[in-house]
Amino acid sequence: MSGLLIVGAGGFARETAQAVRDTGEFELLGHLDDNPDLHGTEVDGVPVLGGCDLVHELTGARVVICVGNPRDYAARARLVRRFGLPLDRYATVIHPTAAVSSTSRVGPGSVLLAHCVLTAAVQVGAHVAVMPQAVLTHDDVVEDFVTITSGVRLGGGVRLERGAYVGSGALVREGTTVGAWSQIGLGSTVLGDVPPGEVWVGSPARRLRAAEAPALDELATRTTVGGPLR
Repeated sequence: MSGLLIVGAGGFARETAQAVRDTGEFELLGHLDDNPDLHGTEVDGVPVLGGCDLVHELTGARVVICVGNPRDYAARARLVRRFGLPLDRYATVIHPTAAVSSTSRVGPGSVLLAHCVLTAAVQVGAHVAVMPQAVLTHDDVVEDFVTITSGVRLGGGVRLERGAYVGSGALVREGTTVGAWSQIGLGSTVLGDVPPGEVWVGSPARRLRAAEAPALDELATRTTVGGPLR
């Protein structure tokens, strides 16, 4: 059993900590967070050891980055770039109740929470967050840094490009593409392709506006994670 550091101490990080406990695959060492007020405290019984750059001192530990929210869903990409860690430092956390088919693949640094489903030949990249009860069906492709929140349903052959964010309960029609760093509002129904760097909401979903600056910045900055899916 290897030690695991969770970068972040907010909601997603806390949910991941519970998943880690349920898997029993890693020894949970603690959270890392750049908020100094949290250092030396505990979050749900898990210690906050210090700032995020401790990943460079605790070299024997695996790492998973669990930050980001609807206002700044590019945070994981920025931290990957900042850390510059080799791929083998990143853990993949899959809750024991997640159903991942033998033909599906999940990349390093990704987290699949409780009761999500990957049905057949689903490709999930690196540093992807898949929240509870999301369903990814046959031949879906989910690129690096995507966030899929709870209750999302993807039809077959959907592609979520790099860094896309899909809000809770959204439905994405089969064969459609959501462009890089675009955001789909909660409860939306996506019936056609969404261009990169836009926010779409409603049923059927329509363009609301351009994405926020952090996401647009990532369109011009490619964070390299490299390596094969595993």
